[in-house]
Amino acid sequence: MTATLEATIRSVADQLLEARRLGTPIAAVRGHLPPKDVAAAYAVQKINIDRLLAEGRRRVGRKIGLTSEAVQRQLGVDAPDFGVLLNHMDFSAGVIPLKGLIAPRIEAEFALRLARDITEPGLSGAALASFVEAVAVSAEIVDSATKWDIDIVDTIADNASSCGFAVGEWRPYGADSKLPERTMRLLCDGEVISRGTGAATLGDPLNALAWLADASIEVGEPLRAGEIILSGALGPMVSLTAAEYRVEIDGFDPLVLRAVA
Repeated sequence: MTATLEATIRSVADQLLEARRLGTPIAAVRGHLPPKDVAAAYAVQKINIDRLLAEGRRRVGRKIGLTSEAVQRQLGVDAPDFGVLLNHMDFSAGVIPLKGLIAPRIEAEFALRLARDITEPGLSGAALASFVEAVAVSAEIVDSATKWDIDIVDTIADNASSCGFAVGEWRPYGADSKLPERTMRLLCDGEVISRGTGAATLGDPLNALAWLADASIEVGEPLRAGEIILSGALGPMVSLTAAEYRVEIDGFDPLVLRAVA
């Protein structure tokens, strides 16, 4: 990496961090970085995550994005991406403050909790079943510092557009969990606004976990026991406004959240 590119990466990180902290959108950042340069985008992401960690935040997991083939085609990529979950992003208590967010949206998915570290690359989704100790209904709050004027570089640099998450009641994961077969409904004030199934995440949330495990090992930060993994949206994301949201997945207790202005 050249000194010029390193300086550009740091400048882009500065702009994104400032936008987030002020709650003020900026122009898309992809024009400052080499086209479709995923490595440069992850370098931007890492700078800002490291800054937050230095301020006392803790990494509690990761989120997987772009598990939908349709969205991958839209952004011109052939693989998912990932972002980092930090402790201050956890809205599992049930209230999501909208103040300071730019253009928030919500999507429903499965959360997986890891029983042990994943340090061996190349494991299949089926092989990783024994690494998962629990599963829960979850919601991810996604936001964009560029108001959704994005391509793959913009979203990765902006921590995969992640700004919060909420997890419902954990239940043990086992062979009878059958996550791909489960149906999801996301409701806003009682009206269904998004639907999907567990198969939407690369055929099985465990397949998404396998991709993430390898990607995490590749960047030198493997997944660790106890971490929460948001495995990818089960249906379309929708705008998040002040209202009550309810995530229902067959066989699980619902997750109820309230977004407040």
